[in-house]
This record gives sequence, structure tokens and C-alpha cells, in this order.
Amino acid sequence: MKNKIVTSTVRALSVALLVSSICAFAQERRPVHFSGLINDYSPATVKGGPWEMHGQWTLDVRPESSTADFSADMTMSGYGRTSTNAVDPTQPGVNPHTHDIRLTNVTVTWDMTGCPAYAPPLTTTGFQINGTVSVLTGNGSIAPFETDPPSSTLQVCVTGGSDIQYSVTNSNITLTFGGPATTHFGTQAIHGVVRKASADPFGIDERYR
Repeated sequence: MKNKIVTSTVRALSVALLVSSICAFAQERRPVHFSGLINDYSPATVKGGPWEMHGQWTLDVRPESSTADFSADMTMSGYGRTSTNAVDPTQPGVNPHTHDIRLTNVTVTWDMTGCPAYAPPLTTTGFQINGTVSVLTGNGSIAPFETDPPSSTLQVCVTGGSDIQYSVTNSNITLTFGGPATTHFGTQAIHGVVRKASADPFGIDERYR
């Protein structure tokens, strides 16, 4: 009788521990990490433009709160001028400098409303974040065009193809600035590519695949 009671107690404890573990696992929604590159040009109409832009970026999405952190590290350089003050593409690498850009704890919007369009419009899926930058530097210090504290806004859109075979659902990224930063970067979308999108290894967050 005692053996039966002990056995039943052990089984009950085992089941309780298993259920507790499953519930904890189900509630755990690990951050999804995205990363990639930026390669584009600014308009010639901005001060010192056109600028050639190259960089790398990361985006960490927290599904449980629908918030994210974004960071980008970018190099920029301009071009020399001809005798008539026209941009001379044969004289690249003028006025090189760097920018560090951060968005911290901003809300994720799970659609592409207001994101820049592509031609042809092959991007059919995506999400975006929007907010006031927490950091925007020029060569390590607050950028000369930025206010203190920063007031420039940034929209980041991650888009891609349909969720079907031979497609990539997270392939493109765009950065669109508002506020003081537009005097340097312009108001147009800055384009880049998604290199990695690490979804939850246990398949909890299928919408990121």
C-alpha cells in the first residue's frame, strides 16, 4: 500500500513538473535577431551631397511585448567637384565620416502600411518600427545636424516575398528619416538587405520564418 502511495506521489510530482516546464516554455518567447547591410546614395540636393552610404545593422524583436531595438553603423563619403562645381564621380571618398544610429524599445507594427514601395512591387510581407532616435552620431559625437537630445525620427521597414517555396519573407530593409536628419540623409528611403533572420529554434514564433 505504501509503495502504491509513493509511486502515485512520484508520478503526480513528475506530471506537475512536466506541466510547469511546458507552461514556462510556452510563455518564453525569445527575441528574434535580424542583421544585414546598407548600401545606397543620398540625393545630390542635401548639403554636401550626393553621399555614398555603406553600413551594417541589427534588429532585435521581442515578440512578447511587440517592441524592438535597432542599431546601424554607417560610413559616408562624398565626391570631388569639377571646375564648374559639378559632382565628379572620378573623385570619390571626399569628407569620409561615420554615423551610429539607434532606436531603443520602440513599438513593432505588424504590417507594411506607409513603407516605401518597390518597382516592381515584389515585396508582399513585412513589418516596421517607428520612433525618435535615441542616438545619432557623427564621428562618435552627436551629429552636427541633430538636436540635443535627439529629435530626428526613423522608420525601419523589413519586407520580403510571399511565404512560399523559393521566396524569402525577410529580404529587404529601408530606413526613412524625419526631422533634422533629413538635411544630411534626405527624405527618401535608404535601402539595404537582410542577411540573417534567426527565428526561434523551437518554432514558437512562426510568423518570423
